[in-house]
Amino acid sequence: MPALVEEKGTQIFQKFFVFWDRVGILLAFLVVFAMFGALTPVFFHPLNILNVIRQVSIIGVIAVGMTFVILLGGIDLSVGSIVAFTGIIAAGFQVKWGGSLFLSIVVPLLIGGGIGFLNGFISTKGKLHPFIVTLGMMSIFRGATLLVAQGKPISGMSPAFRFIGAGMVGPIPFPVILFLGCVVIAGIVLKRTVFGRYIYAIGGNEEAALLSGIMVERYKISAFTLLGFLSGLSGLILTSRLNSGELVAGQGYELDVIASVVIGGTSLMGGEGGVYGTLIGALLIGVVSNGLNLLGVQPYWQMIVKGVIVIFAVLLDRLKRRFRTA
Repeated sequence: MPALVEEKGTQIFQKFFVFWDRVGILLAFLVVFAMFGALTPVFFHPLNILNVIRQVSIIGVIAVGMTFVILLGGIDLSVGSIVAFTGIIAAGFQVKWGGSLFLSIVVPLLIGGGIGFLNGFISTKGKLHPFIVTLGMMSIFRGATLLVAQGKPISGMSPAFRFIGAGMVGPIPFPVILFLGCVVIAGIVLKRTVFGRYIYAIGGNEEAALLSGIMVERYKISAFTLLGFLSGLSGLILTSRLNSGELVAGQGYELDVIASVVIGGTSLMGGEGGVYGTLIGALLIGVVSNGLNLLGVQPYWQMIVKGVIVIFAVLLDRLKRRFRTA
C-alpha cells in the first residue's frame, strides 16, 4: 500500500513537471504581470512597458549567449565586467581615439568575443572549472575598465552611435529588435543545426559525446566565445543608451542573466532547455524589477527576491530530474 501511494505521488509530480515544461514559466510570467498591474496602475502605461522591454533587451542579449554555455553545463561570471570593459572601449573610440563609428562598434565586439574565447580556452585546455576561470576574469576586466578609463566615465557619443541603444524603428526600440533577432537566430541554431544538436549532446553526457567523435573542447570554446561576443554587444547597447561609458556598468548582471536562463527552464546540469524559455525568463526578471521599483521596494529587498527566485528555479530543476529518474 505505501508503495502504491508513493507511485501515485510520483506520477502526480511527473505530470506537474510536464505541465511546467510546456506552459509553466509563461503562466508564471502572466500571473506576475497581472499582479503588478493590479498593484500599481502605472505599470500598464505604454511608456513603462516600453522601458521594461528596452531594459530587458540589455540583459536578454547576454542571456541568449549564457543559454549555450549553461546547456553545456558551464557558467560565466565575467559577463558584467565584459559589458563594462567593451563599453569603455567603445566610448574611447567615440570620444578620445578618433571618433570612428566603425571601430567603436567592431573593436568592442571583437574584444568581447576574445575574452569569451579566453574563458573557454583556459577552462577546457587547463581543465579548470569555468566558475573559477570566469571569476578571475571578472576581477581582471573590472580592473582593466578602471585603467583604460583612468577612473572617470567617458561621455559624449555621436548621434549615429546613440541609435544602437536609444534609436527606434517605428514604435519598436532598436535594442529590442537586436534582442529578438538574437533569440530567433539562436533558436534556429539550437534546434536546426548540427552545432545545436552537439551542444545538447555534450551537455547531456559529455563522455558519451566525446566517445562518439564530437570535438567537445571546440564546441565549449565556441559557446564561451559567442557569450563574450554577445556581452560585448550588450556593452554597446548600454553605453549608447546612457551616452556614457560607465565604470560600474554591468555590475550585478551575472545574477540577472543566470536567473533569466535558469528560470526559463535551462538546467544548470546541462543538456536541457532553450532560448525561448530564456526570453520568458528575462521578461519575468525585468517585470519583477520594474514592478518592485514602482512599488517603492528598496533595492536590497529586490536582490533578496531575485536570489529566492533563482534558488526556487534550481530546486525545481533538481526535483524535476529526480522524479523523471524515478
